[in-house]
Amino acid sequence: MFVPSFYSDPDSSWKIDLIRANPLALAVSNGNLVDGPFATHLPVIPDPGQPGSEFPGDLSGLVLLAHMNQANPHWKALEDGDTVLLTFTGPNSYVSPTVYQVTPAAPTWDFTSVHVRGTVEKFDSLEDTLEVVKATVRAFEERFGDGWDMTESLGYFRKIAPAVGSFRIRVTGADGMFKLSQEQPEEVRERVLASFAGSPCGHKRATADLMAKLP
Repeated sequence: MFVPSFYSDPDSSWKIDLIRANPLALAVSNGNLVDGPFATHLPVIPDPGQPGSEFPGDLSGLVLLAHMNQANPHWKALEDGDTVLLTFTGPNSYVSPTVYQVTPAAPTWDFTSVHVRGTVEKFDSLEDTLEVVKATVRAFEERFGDGWDMTESLGYFRKIAPAVGSFRIRVTGADGMFKLSQEQPEEVRERVLASFAGSPCGHKRATADLMAKLP
């Protein structure tokens, strides 16, 4: 990812917070010359069985868990040792030049994103896949759900798990881009922030929240 210096994250916690709040990643890998590259949206969590599973300060070395439908050609093309790119997208919104109140001006799109690179290790056993699915349920019920108890559905999980492909991703690097009008003069940034914060659009308000946290 190309990240101009003024759009880099103020500290590594910004990347971690974005991934935790937006765990549906776009996973991209090369595949072969005929069919690739492949891209699949999938939920991603830190491996709870690994040290630093609660996101260390440096994402390098972190182990992530993911799964996808085995009927997906992407699964068949994915091999142990392949490099995969995970793209996590955070708050973003269009910026109209009317907000700037200056001329000349050009529209833009403020956005936040983290790109994580890592190597793939596919799981072979049904039990490993079940553990990935259960770990994913626990992680997301705690953060986004209502505390649903999966106990009575474990038999159903076991029934559908043979069609699921699960894998680890050992993170080798990560880049974050937080394009939040930093290149604009302070008074223009303040107008953009105020416009977003007062909007009925949830995307704009979430973007404003991040802008307000900039140093």
